[in-house]
Amino acid sequence: MAAAEAPRPLSPRALYQDVAERLRQQIYARRLEPGSWIDEMKLAAEFGISRTPLREALKVLAVEGLVTMKVRRGAYVTEMSRDDVAQVYHLLALLESDAAGDAAERASSAELAQLQALHDRLEKLARQRDAFFAANEAFHLALMQIAGNRWRTQIVADLRKVMKLNRHHSLLRLGRLAESLAEHRALMAALTSRQRELATARMLEHFHNGLQAAAGA
Repeated sequence: MAAAEAPRPLSPRALYQDVAERLRQQIYARRLEPGSWIDEMKLAAEFGISRTPLREALKVLAVEGLVTMKVRRGAYVTEMSRDDVAQVYHLLALLESDAAGDAAERASSAELAQLQALHDRLEKLARQRDAFFAANEAFHLALMQIAGNRWRTQIVADLRKVMKLNRHHSLLRLGRLAESLAEHRALMAALTSRQRELATARMLEHFHNGLQAAAGA
């Protein structure tokens, strides 16, 4: 009887995925500005790679909405108009408020403690803008995971990537960060008291106020 074939080792992460992540971080850091043309030859030389994995990486970012491909003109960093921002806020409000309601009903005590710890970290980072942004996103994505529904979570994660292109971030408006923290406190109170409708309403209010702040930024 022939010996069983040995399992093949898992292949390492594809090069284009690493390139996509490097480009993603350059876009988030504004090294590649929204609306700017992406110079493929320059980036390929900078990364020490051929243009093939670079183009594959750009396709990944195009699917995520971070890059826009233009016929015979190449790739551009996507630029968010105010209408784009309003539309994304609208979708996030619907999806995350629905998730907040689910989380209020199904979260375990340990999961609520996890959310409370993330909120407490937000309170401590109120004077550190970049760190606050990261902690705020971690809180929202943790809530999505707790609420369940991987499809909803994936859509929200993708929309949040696109929102990082927004030049008019709501938290940049004077006083908005303190307002956002107060809204988070109200949301946590609704979650810990397991009030589905109230948690849904608090999250909707949070996004409504964020959009108003972004519109005035």
